[in-house]
Amino acid sequence: MFGSGLSNQTGAAIGSFAFPVLGPVGVVAVRQYVAAAVLLTVGRPKLRAFTRQQWGPVLLLALVFGTMNLSLYSAIDRIGLGLAVTLEFLGPLSVALAGSRRRVDAGCALIAAAGVVVLMRPRPSTDYVGLGLGLLAAVCWASYILLNRTVGRRVPGVQGAAAASAVSALFFLPVGVVVAVHHPPTTTATAQAIAAGVLSSAVPYLADLLTLRRVPAQTFGLFMSVNPVLAAVVGQVVLGQSPGWAEWVGIGAVVAANALSILTSARG
Repeated sequence: MFGSGLSNQTGAAIGSFAFPVLGPVGVVAVRQYVAAAVLLTVGRPKLRAFTRQQWGPVLLLALVFGTMNLSLYSAIDRIGLGLAVTLEFLGPLSVALAGSRRRVDAGCALIAAAGVVVLMRPRPSTDYVGLGLGLLAAVCWASYILLNRTVGRRVPGVQGAAAASAVSALFFLPVGVVVAVHHPPTTTATAQAIAAGVLSSAVPYLADLLTLRRVPAQTFGLFMSVNPVLAAVVGQVVLGQSPGWAEWVGIGAVVAANALSILTSARG
């Protein structure tokens, strides 16, 4: 679980080094290609056998998948890795809390909201576009979770996720061509973008498959809540992005809200 989270955040950090050459769009395009190659190899979807009822949520999932990564990487480019990942993490946290009627979850929602207020407080240097992109990534991640449930019910195994990744990669093919024409890629930038795809898509996906065979889902979800902290640490070590004390408080509030909700749910 630690390796999966660290790989994911390190991949995003390495991918950001290619932003000056490829831009966030170019890096995301390469990441989509890598994700599609991995998931198609693992899932081997029988695309010709898909029905219209199956293709509907798969196409929506592909659209959300691409938008989620594009908004996240664009947010990383503007507001830094730690803050962008923390805002994106509000997506799964919202899904977890939305259907609950427990008082403790209402308290968790208030804690998370307080953390967001701290992170998004007005300052002269506040990048509202970057914050908005982070929140868009959160909405996309929440939608991604809900659509994955629908796809999982309608398409066997991981064929649905593999098909969605392939469609998303097709969406980004013309994007990749345009980026390559207007911003000729260097060998270093291309290697960094591919590394981002491998570390942030391939490694976490395979690691999570192995992890979920060995640990309970509650434990996995609890550890997932540490990802914003890992992102902040990787951003500081790899990119030199140093969050202030207020940012650490906001990140800690979001992480604590998720951890508290999962722990109390497990005990219940």
